[in-house]
Amino acid sequence: MSRGASVVIGTCLLVASAAMSPALPQSGYLVRSDHNYIEAAAFADNSPAARRQAVALDEQQAQLPFGMETEPVAGEVAAKWRAVEADIDRERQVLERCRAYDTCPVVAQRLLDIVAEGADRSGRARVGLINRAVDLAITATSDLAQWGLADRWSPPFETLQTLRGDCEDYAIVKYVALLQAGLSRNDVKIVILRTIMPKEDHAVVAARVDGQWLILDNRRLALVRDIDMVGCIPRFMLDEDGTRRFVLPNRAAQWSGGGRSSPSNLVPPAWSSA
Repeated sequence: MSRGASVVIGTCLLVASAAMSPALPQSGYLVRSDHNYIEAAAFADNSPAARRQAVALDEQQAQLPFGMETEPVAGEVAAKWRAVEADIDRERQVLERCRAYDTCPVVAQRLLDIVAEGADRSGRARVGLINRAVDLAITATSDLAQWGLADRWSPPFETLQTLRGDCEDYAIVKYVALLQAGLSRNDVKIVILRTIMPKEDHAVVAARVDGQWLILDNRRLALVRDIDMVGCIPRFMLDEDGTRRFVLPNRAAQWSGGGRSSPSNLVPPAWSSA
């Protein structure tokens, strides 16, 4: 396992598991905080082929936020994201017309103004300026207070019309703004975390800059690397390819001493459905 992935699981996932999951068996089959044990288990087969396979797995997982595997998932989260994606596609056409002609709806111009904040910058500076512009444009407001609903996902134009929203509304605007600013579709994701204090789902954006995934969180202006996140569990990843669920790396099964501490034992029950 790469150092980045081990840090994330060691600080974000396992801290959360201790607080949320049923007690794990104290059998000693998997001592997750013992890095020497993890490395020894992962490379028990020291053949060149096994080492090449392990390196390839590390590189593959490093391409995703938190260095973790994902799998397609259906359910409520996926349905909400599909609905928002349809709205985003329609709004993208409006933005294209805005760029082609002088006239532009006010709400579309607000989004283009946010994109323009990072126009003369690149890398981390561009991401940071767009993140800041969105955070300052929107007033944090619960869905219950704004819409009378427990949970409602708004497309960017709706959020920039009311200038109010909760975490996923911030995240959706940032996601679209970063793509409009020129970031690759492979380098921008919406991630839904499960936080420990308070125990709730929280949406953020993950943007990859110079090989590092940075977390854009409306609760803080500073950009934080994914490997530095603590007290949370990555649950879902949303992008143009749909909705995927984070799962523990397959290699975790190799650490388990014959499956006695399988990855499913390490994942809180909240991960079982969308």
